[in-house]
This record gives sequence, structure tokens and C-alpha cells, in this order.
Amino acid sequence: MAFSPIISSQYSSSSSTFRLFSPTKPRPNLRCSSSSSSVSTASSNSVHFDLKTYWTALIAEINKKLEDAIPVKYPERIYEAMRYSVLDEAAKRAPPVMCIASSEIFGVPRSAAFPTACALEMIHAASLIHDDLPCMDDAAARRGRPSNHTIYGVDMAILAGDALFPLGFQHIVTYTPSEVIPENRILQVIAEFARAVGSTGMAAGQFVDLRNGNGNGDREGVVEFVQEKKFGEMAECSAACGGLLAGAADEEVARLRRYGRAVGVLYQVVDDVMESRRDGGEGVKNKKSFVRLYGLERALKRAEELREEAKRELDGFVDVYGKTKVAPLYSFVDYAVDRSFVVGDGEESNHGSSRKSSL
Repeated sequence: MAFSPIISSQYSSSSSTFRLFSPTKPRPNLRCSSSSSSVSTASSNSVHFDLKTYWTALIAEINKKLEDAIPVKYPERIYEAMRYSVLDEAAKRAPPVMCIASSEIFGVPRSAAFPTACALEMIHAASLIHDDLPCMDDAAARRGRPSNHTIYGVDMAILAGDALFPLGFQHIVTYTPSEVIPENRILQVIAEFARAVGSTGMAAGQFVDLRNGNGNGDREGVVEFVQEKKFGEMAECSAACGGLLAGAADEEVARLRRYGRAVGVLYQVVDDVMESRRDGGEGVKNKKSFVRLYGLERALKRAEELREEAKRELDGFVDVYGKTKVAPLYSFVDYAVDRSFVVGDGEESNHGSSRKSSL
């Protein structure tokens, strides 16, 4: 079973709503939109799902837990820098929300998933702090406000990022209830984190991005590698961790990985398209964007492919676990394209290297 695609090339700059439409092959068994969804099959009544309500309710819980997880103590300056990025009110909290949504497919209680979900946000924040550094992407702002090193200095930003990575691991080990989640599953989650941020994951994407930053990054293989590792890896880890916490079968975890990777890259491709449209179709500043490499039409086609790929990975869960449990993950796919509502207090748009957004 699958959602039917809604694919368009219409973008309204005044509303930050972007949609991909195309009269393509129908996939009529299930339908979903990103804010208020109706999920149905030919054999049963539709199931209503409101992603905005689901997401914003989880954000409130996650924000409170993150606030408690990083109290200010000696040395105060490090903790202040850590909190500045982790507690950013403009953050969408997509990694922890995706983790919780995937874990709930298998019936994991939220209380057992929250430690991993919060750790994902810590790791995500750490990666963004380091990504914005002058020696990396040299971004002066993130989500519409000064980036961490702009406020606290490069030295403190490096330390804040360095401190957040192990804090995420510690948070999982300390607060995940072992009576609900066996220790072997906790170890699998930690291994998944390490894989995602390490030399075969986000670090590899950043290295290739830096190495090919002087006009040599327009090669197709380089662009796809950077997009997958820098933007797909975090979402892949987030979705997979929900399955790992549940003790899901290897093939189910593999499906979640492929789903998350597709959604993460899809979000960035749509960002590239939105930026190109804002600039009058002149292309985007990022040398390693799909629009700059392929042109706008092929980037739109790639977004359609990623959308279908992500939903196809979820189709196998519906028969086993039911439409209601899978609906949040389906809706994330449509949100990555449609941006039909604003999550957090930030903007949906990406304004180039000096003012960056993130999933």
C-alpha cells in the first residue's frame, strides 16, 4: 500500500508554502497531507492524522526534558554555549520527533524513547555548531539568529560541540529504563549514533564538502554523497533508533534507515529548489546543491523520486502495524515537501551560507 503522490512546481514566496505536483501514476490506497491527514485503504475507513498537533505537542515535552538535561553549572560558559544551541526555540526537533514516531510503530512507550530522542537533539545541535564554524561552512547565523561561535567565540563553540556529543551518549545510558529497553538494545542505539556521526557518516560528508568547495563540487557523485551524508544521515539515525529501541527485525530497521535517509535528503533538495525560486531561478549559492548541478526541473524530479522512495519504505509497515501507527512517518514525507506549517519559532527558508536552516 502507498500514498498517492501530489507533485507540483508551485511556490509562494509570501507564504513559504512549497508544493510539488504532477499528474503521475496513481497510488490510491493511502493518502496523507503534511498538516492534517486522512489515511485510508480500500477495505477500511480513513484515519485522520494531524501532524502539526502531534509535532508541536512533542516539541513541548522534548523542550522541557532538554531544559532539565543541561543545567548551568561550573564552568558556566560551556553550559551556556551548549544551551544556546540545544534550547534554540526555532529548532524543529525533527530528529527526536522522528525517533519517537518510529518507536511508536512498535509500541515503545514514550517515556522509554525520550532519552534517545533528547540525545539525538544534542548530537544534532553539536553537529550544527561545528558545521557553522569558520573553518567549516563559515555561517554567521543559524535559524535566523547568530550562530554559536558568533556569540561565544570559536574556541567555546568547539568545546560546546565536543561536550554535547558525549553528553548525548551519557543521557541514553543514564535515563533509558532498562526494565523496558534491554541493555543490548541500548548498546545498538549508541552504536548507531557513533556510525551516524563518525568517519563513514556526517564527518565523511563534511570532509568531502570541504575538499570539493572550490568549484570542484559539481560532480554528480560528490553532490549526492555530500547530500546523503550531511543531510540524510541524521534522519536515517533518528528513524532507525526508534526501531532499535523496540527490538525490531533487521529488515524493519533497514527500512527505517532508508526511509530516514530519503526524507533528510528530500528536505535539502526542496530547500535548494525554494532558494532557487526566491532568487528568480538564478541558482543557489551552494556549489553542491541539486539545483546547481542538475537544474531546477531535474531537482524537482529528484524530489518526487525521494518522496516516493520514502513512502515506499513505509508501505510494508501498514499491513503489520496498522495505518494509525505509521501515519506520522508518512506525514513527515509530505511536510518535507509542502512545508504547510511552521514548526518552532523559526523560518522555513534557507538563505544561503550566512543564514542557515536545518531539518
